[in-house]
Amino acid sequence: MSAIDVSDLGARRHLTVSQRLRERRRSLGLTQKQVITRLRRLGVVSSNKALSSLEHGAGLDVAKLPELAIALDCSVTWLLGLTSDPHRWEPDTDLHGQVADADAPDQVGPAFRGPCILGPLSSQM
Repeated sequence: MSAIDVSDLGARRHLTVSQRLRERRRSLGLTQKQVITRLRRLGVVSSNKALSSLEHGAGLDVAKLPELAIALDCSVTWLLGLTSDPHRWEPDTDLHGQVADADAPDQVGPAFRGPCILGPLSSQM
């Protein structure tokens, strides 16, 4: 197992979140204004300019990730690039890239045991 370069990992996840925010909004056919309205309903005050910045890689506030996920009907896990399914909250792989095998719980790494703090999200927009 090799050491993880935290700064590289952070930069890659930051880029992934930015890309997925834009991708998910567009796939749902939502405007930035509509996402801002959804966020306001969740108690998060934001602006089109701020959302645009997020979608272009600036100003990412991890504290807003759960509300962004709810507003975009996806999981935080998906926004972070840990799963390929927007509705899945369990990561597809463990933190070292090992693919999770749901049918073989004895082979599942520690990242998959117990409740996951990243989901599930349950809110209707």
